[in-house]
Amino acid sequence: MRRAVASLSFLAVAACGGTPAQITSVAEPVKQPAATVNVSLADVGLDAGALDKTTDPCTDFYQFACGGWIAKTEIPGDEAAWYRSFNEIDKRNETALREILDNVAKDGDSKLGKYYAACMDEAAVEAAGVTPLADLLKEIKALKDVKQVPELVGKLHRRGIQPLFRLSAEQDMGDATRVIASLDQGGLGMPDRDDYLKDDERSVKLRAAYRKHVQAMLELAGWKPKDAVTATDDVVNLETALAKISKTRVERRDPKGLYNKLTREQLVKANAKLDWNAYFLPLDISPTDVNLTSLTFFAGLDDVLTATKVPAWKNYLSWRVVRGLADVLPKRFVDEAFNWKKAVTGQAEQKPRWRRCVQDTDDALGELLGQSFVALHFGGASKQAATELVGAIRAAFGDNLKTLVWMDAATREKALDKEQEMAFLIGFPEKWRKYTFETDGKSYAKNAMAAAVFQVGYDLARIGKPLNREEWQMSPPTVNAYYDPQRNHMVFPAGILQPPFFDAKFSPAVNLGGIGMVIGHELTHGFDDEGAQFDAKGNLKNWWAPEVEKQFKGRTDCVAKQYSGFEVQPKLFVNGELTNGENIADMGGLKMALAALHKLHEKATELKVADGYSEEQQLFLANAQAWCGKMRPEMEQTQVKTNPHSPAKFRVNGPMSNLPEFAAAWQCKAGTAMNPVSRCGVW
Repeated sequence: MRRAVASLSFLAVAACGGTPAQITSVAEPVKQPAATVNVSLADVGLDAGALDKTTDPCTDFYQFACGGWIAKTEIPGDEAAWYRSFNEIDKRNETALREILDNVAKDGDSKLGKYYAACMDEAAVEAAGVTPLADLLKEIKALKDVKQVPELVGKLHRRGIQPLFRLSAEQDMGDATRVIASLDQGGLGMPDRDDYLKDDERSVKLRAAYRKHVQAMLELAGWKPKDAVTATDDVVNLETALAKISKTRVERRDPKGLYNKLTREQLVKANAKLDWNAYFLPLDISPTDVNLTSLTFFAGLDDVLTATKVPAWKNYLSWRVVRGLADVLPKRFVDEAFNWKKAVTGQAEQKPRWRRCVQDTDDALGELLGQSFVALHFGGASKQAATELVGAIRAAFGDNLKTLVWMDAATREKALDKEQEMAFLIGFPEKWRKYTFETDGKSYAKNAMAAAVFQVGYDLARIGKPLNREEWQMSPPTVNAYYDPQRNHMVFPAGILQPPFFDAKFSPAVNLGGIGMVIGHELTHGFDDEGAQFDAKGNLKNWWAPEVEKQFKGRTDCVAKQYSGFEVQPKLFVNGELTNGENIADMGGLKMALAALHKLHEKATELKVADGYSEEQQLFLANAQAWCGKMRPEMEQTQVKTNPHSPAKFRVNGPMSNLPEFAAAWQCKAGTAMNPVSRCGVW
């Protein structure tokens, strides 16, 4: 909008009678107004049938843009939620991957084919019974002394089973060029630590369902009913003790609090009751430095270790094995695991086996499967077009930085440096990962366990080595995108670069409202309340002038407070602190997408009006229609409690109501829901 005003001001001066010398000094001819071309919403890539024209767009834009779609869409029985974008694309991608896997499974020789074929062989899985559990449960049963627990935990971690805490290879927050060992809190079976500690109706109900689930699974694994009851008590009691020493999800959003680097000697001294040397032995690593994400958790773990008796340790560790391997066991285990999922999400039906096997094959061999997916479904033109969109959004972000009155020159220069240093990976890796484990066409459990051992080994092998900034953390078919603050890069897999987020046939306004907003969202993550704590190289380092940082904090606090007032269900509100980073990114992404459209308009020779909607309005519609979705009440409650993203309605209405250009585009009167008197704005 500012550019349009500036352009009109220039024409006004020229028209008001400057001298002939002034007029001839203008280097470029006055730009003629762009021609208007009338088209349909379908022509530009929008869905007229998704609209609810009975709703005032200035009252609830999400309902206006998506109400028609919501009214006619049912959540599939095997889903907890359904989105017009993510789920519809995922459905297409799954079908494409199934076709690839069905074809390679026929030859019986390929690594991919064997993995998928064994997963699909239900008869073989049933015949194997609980055999995959036998060796691990036998070793746990032999536990004699609490002092043996650390080594046993290390053995399970090496197999990809995660009791007590999690070990991974992560960048050193103080030196982003290095990879060090990181120990993180964990070991819980319910979605969140608060589920163990709160007495609200949902938590009480969930705990009862969890107890029932643990007992049922242990009985399936061979525990006698009476023993299963005792074991369930041990599991829940130990997990409750872990929950009490765990950080909340909001506390875990503070990078400084997650960075507590210790030398090996300091680690041993800080947690004297846990034999770290015995723990690391089966993992075949000897890290010189280790980061603890929570000093309180690991200090408390010492007490949990000694306060818990051997029989309880046996029951807890056995439960983690049964839980971790349930998906590769016979149908009775899979069904019981789904019963628990149903309690958490409200999902009515189990996904068909082929869908579960496609997903598991992608999890195990994602970059191998991704090569075939990319070759068939991601052409070079798509990558080029996406690259151009990234360039447009980056330019818009840089231009916007130069206009922020609350930022001083020195801090602005550092922000510009960070944006310029930001890398972007599009479509697929330049160098594909090699999977060195063997697959067996007859044993799904053997394959899944081999894949887990490979992945753990692959991850831990990075400790002590220089960072590979080009490494991907998602497979190419994944319908998602991400920003990594320590690598300072954005990643956009081929899986998401599809309609309704992106299509080369869509108008620029619609592509910018879809994937353009996603690009701006990920870029803004580099400058949200967490990302802004990392410098251009990915180090946890304060690069802000004190007064500017104070201004920034006030703006991010405004967003957190505003979103905390959004009611999802009666008396269930968005957690503005938990979702703050994602909300800031949504707001920044939408603003940058609109700015990129305005930049295109400076050189446009024609503007498309789609069924009466301007290009600005098309961008907002495209953004909203990408988020059209429905969610089961149980899943909605779980999301609000555990997910850093706001529900879809507020990912649309929140950013748009904070953007004055939205109110102008839709001619919303001051004081309406989408043109409030008070707004929040960061970037």
